[in-house]
Amino acid sequence: MIFDFGILAFIFGLIALIISILVFVFWILMIIDCVKRKFKEDIEKIVWILVIIFTGLIGALIYYFIVKRKKK
Repeated sequence: MIFDFGILAFIFGLIALIISILVFVFWILMIIDCVKRKFKEDIEKIVWILVIIFTGLIGALIYYFIVKRKKK
């Protein structure tokens, strides 16, 4: 049997694209939140911005769970 994986590859590619866009938007939102948030010291803000930028999604998730959710 011959299978046509063209449509399947297209669907997986589309799903991967959507997930990538969502991850990028989440990353940008965490950077914006960090820039706007008031910290006790300015060095904390700088460190968090650098962590988010250089570690990507992992840094954004760490920031979200340690700083953003704690402040709610």
